[in-house]
Amino acid sequence: MAHFVIMGCGRVGATLAHTLEDAGHSVAIIDQDDRAFRRLRQGFTGRKVTGVGFDRDTMKQAGVAEAYAFAAVSSGDNSNILATRVARETFHVPHVVARIYDPGRAEIYQRLGIPTVAAVRWSADQVLRRILPEQHLAGDFREPSGRLVLAELDLDAGWIGHPVSSIEKAADIRVAYLTRFGEGILPAAGTAYQDGDTVHAMLPVDRSSQVAQILAKAPAKESQ
Repeated sequence: MAHFVIMGCGRVGATLAHTLEDAGHSVAIIDQDDRAFRRLRQGFTGRKVTGVGFDRDTMKQAGVAEAYAFAAVSSGDNSNILATRVARETFHVPHVVARIYDPGRAEIYQRLGIPTVAAVRWSADQVLRRILPEQHLAGDFREPSGRLVLAELDLDAGWIGHPVSSIEKAADIRVAYLTRFGEGILPAAGTAYQDGDTVHAMLPVDRSSQVAQILAKAPAKESQ
């Protein structure tokens, strides 16, 4: 069970809140207009916080300091980006995502390392894939037999600076490509994993949990 903070209680924000609560997580949802909370179902047990989503005191009330992830899905691009940056840079929330209406802006922020979802290709599933590691492992592509999946992986910060080849060896996977500053790159022999990179790898479906556990830990130190 983890804690999630959502900014914006529109249709998408409410859908995310219900989905996360159904999965057993704790949820706090922020909106400037307390009438927006009417979109939440009766019996919703999460925290409802009225206030400006990027205000630090408001975010503290929502428990952002303890949050596993923060999703900004209000109707304003600027507010979503500002709130996402505050969550990541001030409160050090490990997983953040911002909903962006302007595709051009989305590309710029993606290059700055801020995960975004453009509203033109919007779905709640895309946000969940960026804040729930088990959703990453569901994968975007499976080969015809269904045995292999192309998955977006989360790595412990201890892997930063290590060659991609050492990641492949430790988890017994094949890295297909990296997303770096919003652009895909094919790893070469000496390519190292950098802070902010997203790793996309092919792996057996039945080893998904094992791979996630291996990469969620820092690499073992080599004996001298």
